[in-house]
Amino acid sequence: MTPHPPAAGDRSRVLTGDTPTGRLHLGHWVGSIENRLALQEENECYFLLANMHAFTTRSESPEEIRADTIEIVKDWLACGIDPKRSCVVLQTEVPAIAELTWYFAMLLPFNRVMRNPTLKTEIESKGLGDKYSFGFPMYAVGQCADILVFRPAYVPVGEDQVAHIEMCREVARRFDQIYCGVDSHAEDGDYVEAGGVFPIPEAKVGRIARLVGYDGKQKMSKSLGNAIYLSDTPKQVQKKVNKIFTGRQSPTEPGDTFNALFEYVRAFICDADRVSELERKYAAGEDIGDGHIKQEVAGAINELLDPIRERRADYEKPGGDDAVIDVIREGTARANAVAEETLWLAKEAMKLDFFPRKLTEG
Repeated sequence: MTPHPPAAGDRSRVLTGDTPTGRLHLGHWVGSIENRLALQEENECYFLLANMHAFTTRSESPEEIRADTIEIVKDWLACGIDPKRSCVVLQTEVPAIAELTWYFAMLLPFNRVMRNPTLKTEIESKGLGDKYSFGFPMYAVGQCADILVFRPAYVPVGEDQVAHIEMCREVARRFDQIYCGVDSHAEDGDYVEAGGVFPIPEAKVGRIARLVGYDGKQKMSKSLGNAIYLSDTPKQVQKKVNKIFTGRQSPTEPGDTFNALFEYVRAFICDADRVSELERKYAAGEDIGDGHIKQEVAGAINELLDPIRERRADYEKPGGDDAVIDVIREGTARANAVAEETLWLAKEAMKLDFFPRKLTEG
């Protein structure tokens, strides 16, 4: 079988996605969505709905997972993900992912999986203790398959996902070394040229690796109740921004420009000169109050979100969910062609190519 190349000309292949846990928020925007929009202009992009992974902690809530999956696609489309240029892919309709997960599980020691800092953090933050399902640590292996099944060059992620990408890189190297004879001293960028099935993908972290929530303490998160959503109304945005705590008592009191409020100033006010002016006045206590700055921040956020809200409203109309499912169906069909090719190349390398298999698309 002759594989299609992962990249055509200067077009690199890109894979990223989200587990459906609810609507997307500003942390997703600065951490990954901005990168996706820029990358889809010049690259071959696959955006994965990791709905299988949602079952690792919510297996008793299938209706919610289904609804959240549709809501995330609405957010993606509203942000500007173009299904004509990029594939929106439903994880549970890509059989190759589950099969590759099994093969990759043989390449990772159990202790290595459990040392994954992202996995450990999730166990703690979700209060799972020792009661998590066997499938929960398996999702870390599954994420390697999510990525490598598309043989991407780049994976846009938030800072908290970089550890997952590093484990994925380890899997790709180990597979190519064991089954394809790639020298362990080869440079990461040379693995495919040296005969490997899988390129060694690079993580691309967004311009703001970790956006603090409006509580001013924890990373922005739905589960922590401190998120400003991309679909929030202007009033909701202003109300949440008003809650950002700085500890400053007076407009004439010199303030700390590295507090949570100024993280938002630098993240969302586009005029660099205005940002510098606000920082200078705030640090000097030049009679500029937190309330005034919060008004400017909320205004900048709402200016960003206005076109997103407008596009999302089209999918809230009758028939909107059906249109979303059509986008998912079409993208998944295109993605399966690549995924099945990858699976065949992997099985061929593993001497499991007893006879070819063709994916039947319904």
